[in-house]
Amino acid sequence: MPYFESSTDGTRLHFVDYGPADGPVLAFVNSSYFGTEMWEYQMLPLAAEGFRCVGFDRRGHGRSEDVWGGFDLDTLAGDLGALLDHLDLRDVTLVGHSIGTAEAVRHLTLRGTERVARLVLVAGLAPGPARSADHPEGLDPEAVHAVNTAFRNDRAQFFADGADAFFARHLPGPEVSDAYVAYMVGRCQGATARAGAALGDLVPELNLVPELVKIDCPVLVVHGSDDASAPLDLTGRRAAELIPGARLHVYASAGHGLFATHADRLNEDLRAFARAA
Repeated sequence: MPYFESSTDGTRLHFVDYGPADGPVLAFVNSSYFGTEMWEYQMLPLAAEGFRCVGFDRRGHGRSEDVWGGFDLDTLAGDLGALLDHLDLRDVTLVGHSIGTAEAVRHLTLRGTERVARLVLVAGLAPGPARSADHPEGLDPEAVHAVNTAFRNDRAQFFADGADAFFARHLPGPEVSDAYVAYMVGRCQGATARAGAALGDLVPELNLVPELVKIDCPVLVVHGSDDASAPLDLTGRRAAELIPGARLHVYASAGHGLFATHADRLNEDLRAFARAA
């Protein structure tokens, strides 16, 4: 299987590279807990259409190396940069989901647009959902810490309890099967307890406002109206307002897992955005 090494500490990371080598490049950055399998409804059809779709399993996730350290945002963004360097990718449309949007934004902060031409924030946690000096309407940080405690106490139950809200299954609209939900709950266990807890610890203090306002490439923000994990007004809408020239597409009745429930619409948005001048 294909692997590359982190440029910071040599951690061995698994990656996938689908589609023609000369196709327009889409680089996907995963949510917490998932590996690249979360993007199957994007990577496979888009690669079949001629896009080059790449992604990797974050450290401590999926088929990548199980490590203790390196879960600070700079190192995680550095791992993303190491993949782009390893494959020598240019003119990349970078697509992040959830905490993956924070890694994508930090990559631009550290490396600029050397390799990345466009950015897509899907159901993003950026700029950060918790209350801070410049975000008084945010979630109580103690409430976020309580979620992290629940994860540590029984992560299997945590994943099972959150699945319906993740896919907004209580709302009318596109649905996913019980079998798919069970599969994805199981895939969450592909991340180590250490990795999941460490990523959760980033969220209460996450504040990317100073970085978002400096982004100078085209940005598309895609968010569900009923995202329970990253509420629209606390994250996606704020990101679109902070980033100069960003476009916001809100999917009605969509939750955090819109990459599955609203895959066709997301793919339409990705095609159009990646092909834009």
